[in-house]
Amino acid sequence: MNETCKKVDVFIVGAGPIGIACGIEAQTAGLSYVICDKGVLVNSIYNYPANMRFFSTSEKLEIGGVPFISHNPKPTRNEALEYYRRVAMNKELNIELYNPVKKIERFEGGYKIITQKSVYIADYVILSTGFYDLPHRLNVPGEELDKVMHYYKEPHPFYNQKVAVVGASNSAVDAALECYRKGAEVTLVVRGKEIGPRVKYWVKPDIENRIAEGSIKAYFESEITKIEIDRIKLKTPTGEIDLKNDFVLALTGYEPNFDFLIHTGVQLGEDERKIPVHNPETMETNLNNLFLAGVICGGMETHKWFIENSRIHAAVIMNEIVKRQKV
Repeated sequence: MNETCKKVDVFIVGAGPIGIACGIEAQTAGLSYVICDKGVLVNSIYNYPANMRFFSTSEKLEIGGVPFISHNPKPTRNEALEYYRRVAMNKELNIELYNPVKKIERFEGGYKIITQKSVYIADYVILSTGFYDLPHRLNVPGEELDKVMHYYKEPHPFYNQKVAVVGASNSAVDAALECYRKGAEVTLVVRGKEIGPRVKYWVKPDIENRIAEGSIKAYFESEITKIEIDRIKLKTPTGEIDLKNDFVLALTGYEPNFDFLIHTGVQLGEDERKIPVHNPETMETNLNNLFLAGVICGGMETHKWFIENSRIHAAVIMNEIVKRQKV
C-alpha cells in the first residue's frame, strides 16, 4: 500500500438506520470504525415523500437504546429524520457523508476501500446500502423526458396538472391520493389486477373508494407503452388508449445496487430474487469478513427486511466480529 490510508477495524457502507446501528455496536465493542455514505444521513428516509408516515410504530424504529418519542403512534418522515440525527449526535458517531465508496478490494489481511475523498484499510466490511437508489425503470420510449419522475416528494407542483401515477404500492397510492387532494387530475396505471396487498391498511380503503367513485381514474392490468410531451399511450385489456398528460410519476419500486455487490465480489442467488449469498447466522457473505446488514439481504425482495426486523443484524455481526478478534 503506497498511498496514505486510514486504518479502522470496521468499515460500514451506508449511514441508514441499520448502518448507524452497526456503528453503535462497533463503538460499544471498543472497535475503531467509520460509517460512510454517498448522501445525507439516513439518505433513503430523506428521499421519502415529505408527508410520509411509517407503517411501524416508533419503538420498532429505535436503535442504540435511544427512545424514539413521536406525536402519534406511527411517526412521520420528519420525526424519523430528527430521531436519527439525535442518535448520531448523542453517540458521537464517526460518520462521513457525501463520500461515495468507489471500490472495495480484497488483499491478504483485509480490505482496501477507496472512497471519493480518501482510502481506508479495514479488517471487516459491513454493507448496509439499502435499496432506494435505483428505481425500476419502465423501459419505454419517452422515459427520459423531464416530465417523468421516479421519486415523489410533495403534491404542490402537480396542482391543476394531468398526472399519471404508475404502480400500486404504498408510494404510488400515497402520491395518487395526495396529488388528487391538492388539485391534480390523477390517473393510476397498475400492471396487476388490483391495489397491492401490502398497502397500509388505513390507506387501502381510501384509494379503493376514490377509484370506485371516479375521483381517481384507474387502469388495471395496464401499462404505459410510450410517453410524449403532452400525452401517454397505454396498453389496456380493452386495447390501446391515448391520454393527455403533463407528468408521469413512475413509482414502480427500487432495487439494490447489484453491480456494486458483484464488483465487490459478493455472489448473488441464481433466481430472479438475486438474494446476495450470506450466512443468516452471522450475516457473512461468500467473502471472508465481509457482512451484509438490513434490506440489502433480501435482494429484489425489498419488502422482506425493514428497520424493525433487521436492527438485530448489527448485534449479530458485531458479536461475530468480536469473537474473531479474540481468536
